Amino acid sequence: MKSDVIMIRDVPLEDRPRERLTRLGPSHLSNQELLAILLGSGTREESVMELANRVLIHFEGLKLLPDAILEELTVIKGIGKAKAVLILAALELGRRLNQYKPNDRYVVRSPKDGADFIMEEMRTLNQEHFVALFLNTKNQIIHRQTIFVGSLNASIVHPREVFREAVKRSAASIIVAHNHPSGVRLQSA
Repeated sequence: MKSDVIMIRDVPLEDRPRERLTRLGPSHLSNQELLAILLGSGTREESVMELANRVLIHFEGLKLLPDAILEELTVIKGIGKAKAVLILAALELGRRLNQYKPNDRYVVRSPKDGADFIMEEMRTLNQEHFVALFLNTKNQIIHRQTIFVGSLNASIVHPREVFREAVKRSAASIIVAHNHPSGVRLQSA
């Protein structure tokens, strides 16, 4: 082992890549630090940071890394099959995230649109269901959830159950609905 090699265990805890990511978030880390986190460990001869740096030099930074293949990664000293597979998996996940386009979301422009969205499913249920639709700022449905399933003619729901889900989904608005399996609609005064 070279005496001038600084191993990650020798770096103060608060300056290690994982701890910096936890404290500052991933956008505050260098490409070398992010790659070091993926690699997990270096070799006996070099730290994970030095290994990550050599990988980046080999691929001209991030320029050629997206086109890396298993065989090309494993010829780099310190990168075995397991680390190469981890890098390739991360690259593919990044590629998929970059290409991901959310499905066109159903837009609610009127109460009828909201009812139409859930009516077919709810009309055949034989117990009362209390359903919430969570909408974004463009009135697109971002989530649908059955909050409570009641009996034949009753459904008791606490508002916190609806609002908890709305906060979790960052919903701009909520539509709530329930069915009448008995066929009798109750009117309140």
